[in-house]
Amino acid sequence: MNNPLETSFFDKAAKFAIEAHSGTERRCKGYPYIIHPMEAVAIVATMTNDQEMLAAAILHDVVEDTDVTLEQIRDEFGDRVATLVQHETAPDDENLTWREKKSIQVEQLAAAPIDSKIVALGDKLSNMQGIALDYRQVGDAVWSRFHAPNGKPDVEWYYRSLAKALSELSELAAYQGFVKLLGETFG
Repeated sequence: MNNPLETSFFDKAAKFAIEAHSGTERRCKGYPYIIHPMEAVAIVATMTNDQEMLAAAILHDVVEDTDVTLEQIRDEFGDRVATLVQHETAPDDENLTWREKKSIQVEQLAAAPIDSKIVALGDKLSNMQGIALDYRQVGDAVWSRFHAPNGKPDVEWYYRSLAKALSELSELAAYQGFVKLLGETFG
């Protein structure tokens, strides 16, 4: 009989993420927000079984989208998970424009270690799958759901910039799927 997989660290992170996102909806989707981090972690799990990376994948939006701080993540899950989450978190500076924030985030990911890029790819592929599906269903109306001031051109710039920042992962099926969806959605 096989020994069961040790998942207590990930389980703790999943519970933490579920509680942090409790009662929130994925923008314009009508379903609980936690579905997106669950999809992101499922994607990351196709690339690694590293429990800290899986924990970071399910926690990737808690700092950006809830009242949880990076310090709380560090206290609960350690420095590595906090760093992985930090690489996924856009700067919280009201003096920066949307594009400036996204540029910083892209630069941060381009310079990040491979494990951070894998966690980011899980998130970005999940996002791109949702965007592609929504685009097929509602067409250009999808771009009004974004905070990007210029809609589709800004969203396209951001996701193509992410593809370049994550290109170190180009041999992975998840990255190839991401790039394929970019082409299908933006041409």
